[in-house]
Amino acid sequence: MTTSTRGTAHGTRGIPAVLVLEDGRSFRGRAYGAVGEAFGEAVFSTGMTGYQETLTDPSYHRQVVVMTAPHIGNTGVNDEDPESQRIWVAGYVVRDPARVPSNWRSVRSLDDELVAQGVVGISGVDTRALTRHLRERGAMRVGIFSGEALADAGMMLAKVRQAPEMQGADLSTQVATKESYVIPAIGADGEAVPVGAAKFTVAAIDLGIKGMTPHRMAERGIEVHVLPATATVEDIYAVNPDGVFFSNGPGDPATADHPVSVMRGVLERKTPLFGICFGNQILGRALGFGTYKLKYGHRGINQPVQDRTTGKVEVTAHNHGFAVDAPLDTVSDTPFGRAEVSHVCLNDNVVEGLHLLDQPAFSVQYHPEAAAGPHDAAYLFDRFVSLMEGQRA
Repeated sequence: MTTSTRGTAHGTRGIPAVLVLEDGRSFRGRAYGAVGEAFGEAVFSTGMTGYQETLTDPSYHRQVVVMTAPHIGNTGVNDEDPESQRIWVAGYVVRDPARVPSNWRSVRSLDDELVAQGVVGISGVDTRALTRHLRERGAMRVGIFSGEALADAGMMLAKVRQAPEMQGADLSTQVATKESYVIPAIGADGEAVPVGAAKFTVAAIDLGIKGMTPHRMAERGIEVHVLPATATVEDIYAVNPDGVFFSNGPGDPATADHPVSVMRGVLERKTPLFGICFGNQILGRALGFGTYKLKYGHRGINQPVQDRTTGKVEVTAHNHGFAVDAPLDTVSDTPFGRAEVSHVCLNDNVVEGLHLLDQPAFSVQYHPEAAAGPHDAAYLFDRFVSLMEGQRA
């Protein structure tokens, strides 16, 4: 939730700003981006790069992102790297913004982009202290205030505590496409394959999908039909899919009753299924597992995960504040056959993937499309292709 005023980016940098957490702690700094007020859940991202992909990831809807890397904006903003059509973060917190961007792909500065899209931010904050506070106390509601929005400390704190919490939030329909669209397969010559002539067709349920995800599938000869979050089982099978994909997205998976019901319909038909992030949590619920909110979540592009099917450890990109509550070391009986945890985070043993043993369905909690990297987990799209090839055979 953001209220902002436009202005030139460098014209806002000297304006006082304050960040107020719901537990009463505050940090003073200077306006960065638009001036005004913004509210959301305070979370931190540990990525050293890839801020443009972070800002435009729909999974960050209604979150105020604190960047732990001290220098942000060095490479500016381009028109090729966004993961969606707009910035989704509710607010942005950085320590030392770049004065002048320097990159051959840059077409404008990051703070100019924040101003243009009305995103309220704050700079000059001790982000190391703020991150340690969030690690110790947990993710919590926060407000950023600058310009005319600055007020009495008690009044600002009251506004923060009136903001909605992330737990119990149903947000996927707010960020998903309203109309279906098709991403054509890419042929060996790098050109788009005519619709209907691809090796495979996948129905992708958009719960907050990132642009790179259907692209990774298109690179593998898959024609992707992206469907709204409200799509039904009938809508899915109307495109005659070889496989079904459930995307990442924001909000509390405990509220996602419709996607869970739709996924159960797909599992009943034994169609090859792949889920990422929110899609992993949906699979967990569809199989009968619970979900829970992490203390401060996983966000960044440097999280170590072990693929238990191979023993390989991957460095992976994450953006999730909820996780699946499934037993790590036993095979579970579910309404759709046996299931096991396929991936686990080596930092804290959080479930990072699920795999059905009796039918072609799997999911991961992290982001194997990995824009802006790393690419250790890109093989998972090949695994999805293998499932569809096996089903066809």
